[in-house]
Amino acid sequence: MRLQVIDLDGSVARQEPLRRRIDAGEASCIDAAHLAARLRIVASHAARTSLLAQLAAEDREGSGPPVYFYGSGDFHHLAALLLGRVTEPVTVIHFDNHPDWVRFPATVNCGAWVNRALELPQVRKVITIGPCSGDLVRPEWQFANLRAVAEERIALYPWRHEPSRVWGRYGTAASFRQEGNHLHWRNLADEDWADFLDDLVATIPTKAIWLSIDKDVLGRGEALTNWDQGDLPLAHLLSAIERLAEARRIVGIDVCGDWSEPRFSDPFRATLAFFDHPPPLRPSPEELAVNARVNAELIDCFARVLP
Repeated sequence: MRLQVIDLDGSVARQEPLRRRIDAGEASCIDAAHLAARLRIVASHAARTSLLAQLAAEDREGSGPPVYFYGSGDFHHLAALLLGRVTEPVTVIHFDNHPDWVRFPATVNCGAWVNRALELPQVRKVITIGPCSGDLVRPEWQFANLRAVAEERIALYPWRHEPSRVWGRYGTAASFRQEGNHLHWRNLADEDWADFLDDLVATIPTKAIWLSIDKDVLGRGEALTNWDQGDLPLAHLLSAIERLAEARRIVGIDVCGDWSEPRFSDPFRATLAFFDHPPPLRPSPEELAVNARVNAELIDCFARVLP
């Protein structure tokens, strides 16, 4: 694999498992801190262009798929930019406590990046695994792209969530069934995980897959993030990566969900963060250490399954 750190907020580049590999030349570090304020929550066009130019200039030579670590989930929409570099049909396997499927506003932001990804001709489907968040409560009111769910371009598998109240008609798909004005999701907490992974593989329409991992899909004992968190066990995430790597060819991975103090240079992004984020944390170094431990386990897993 080609391990790359996009250093936007300082949250991952100093972590021992990544710092050690950077110092040993086993990973590259792209300094993008000067772009962070214009990429956080919502990415400006100029900042996106600058970041892509840096990535193109600093790509390491070598074989194997790229693996990106880039800090807070406030930057998860960078996944859509990274997917733009894929040159073949691909399915995105998206682990997250949030569906990131908002249709409005149609910007490159952390709540809407799935739709930006689906606008790319090479992205055939996005499969989201693990949400427990309030985004599934009356999703139409929150501009959810349920039409893409009905068309199975988005498949959503919550870890645990009550049926969603809707007014439209969306039918039935692999991840939900509609009964009256409610979408009943396939709650993974109630299923055998190995059986689910077998079913999941059968629904992937492409040979190539991209893994997009936001660690807020994990519980508070296994990650500490800027967002409300889910309950997917880390062991389930690791076994899913291994099963997916057996069944399909991984062409890239991006990982976010580390914690960093939100810093903004404009009131627009600060206001969005104020209303979207849970109450601010002031975590101790001991509390933050869980992220480095989990990142180390993820890197070890990637090293096992990637060529």
